Amino acid sequence: MSDDEREEKELDLTSPEVVTKYKGAAEIVNKALQLVVSECKPKAKIVDLCEKGDAFIKEQTGNMYKNVKKKIERGVAFPTCISVNNTVCHFSPLSSDETVLEEGDIVKIDMGCHIDGFIAVVAHTHVVQGGPVTGRAADVLAAANTAAEVALRLVRPGRKNSDVTEAIQKVAAAYDCKIVEGVLSHQMKQFVIDGNKVVLSVSNPDTRVDDAEFEENEVYSVDIVTSTGEGKPKLLDEKQTTIYKRAVDKSYNLKMKASRFIFSEISQKFPIMPFTARDLEEKRARLGLVECVNHDLLQPYPVLHEKPGDLVAHIKFTVLLMPNGSDRITSHALQELSPAKTIDDEPEIKTWLALPVKTKKKGGGKKKKAGKKGESCQAEPMEGEPNVAES
Repeated sequence: MSDDEREEKELDLTSPEVVTKYKGAAEIVNKALQLVVSECKPKAKIVDLCEKGDAFIKEQTGNMYKNVKKKIERGVAFPTCISVNNTVCHFSPLSSDETVLEEGDIVKIDMGCHIDGFIAVVAHTHVVQGGPVTGRAADVLAAANTAAEVALRLVRPGRKNSDVTEAIQKVAAAYDCKIVEGVLSHQMKQFVIDGNKVVLSVSNPDTRVDDAEFEENEVYSVDIVTSTGEGKPKLLDEKQTTIYKRAVDKSYNLKMKASRFIFSEISQKFPIMPFTARDLEEKRARLGLVECVNHDLLQPYPVLHEKPGDLVAHIKFTVLLMPNGSDRITSHALQELSPAKTIDDEPEIKTWLALPVKTKKKGGGKKKKAGKKGESCQAEPMEGEPNVAES
């Protein structure tokens, strides 16, 4: 075996070290999510919550692999975003922003962590209130959660990406909601947050992806966004965009001094992973980022919105396709939900939910114990998840 082949082999889930790094990143991002959820209270400033999430990830990853000879990259893999109500995604404002949470807000928290380029991402939806979530807020959240549970059971070796696309749309329809268009679930690899194998949220004539089959030892970020509206979000204000990723395959001689300065800073600090403009020198960033985006040196993550009054829920998790079944390594328990809609009359959805996540080993081995809080153990349904025992 050549060095290249050995290197390639070591970077996949067949290497225990790689699995350990994925799970280490997942443990940190789960705890960061727990911290941010606990701070989601009326009058909390959104930018403060974003900064707390990122700071926690930086601090925790900074304490790891300190004494190794080879430098190991680690830290934020996707900046903390807090998108509220009809805002779909990617809202991570600059430090000067004064937006606060209010009682009753539906808050989508989205974040990522990596260790040595092995990435764990998570998104969770939390309603700023006490007691069970009811009405359309409960419907849209139950739709996202049930779709995520179905996706977990269908993202498995031998299944196709189109199976997942069709299934999650059926789940959303059962709750009288829509899956939001344009959201992609991606295969992830070392230092690659958006690999070539993808799952479309909604298939339509404008958006096509290659048919793909899931395979053992792959890693996916499964991304589910549901809406009480049409599910066709729009960009309303480009100035809200603050998250970017360097397009490593593009080059251009920037004309403006501010652009060259900021691009140099980005290339040093954030050569591969998405980053927030908050982490750059702000005045120069405003000027310089525009030219970088206009010439495709940076890929922007725009802030998208459904119509005012529409409610949006977001659940994203990282799953390792291990030989013994799917291992969902990022999650957070939901609040209690009392949706008006149910899946009682949906036998197909119940059949999907009844599929096992883990494959049973032959020969009565010991049963795996449930993990610690914040770790992945998906045999138990989350609160608010439909009970499928009777199916």
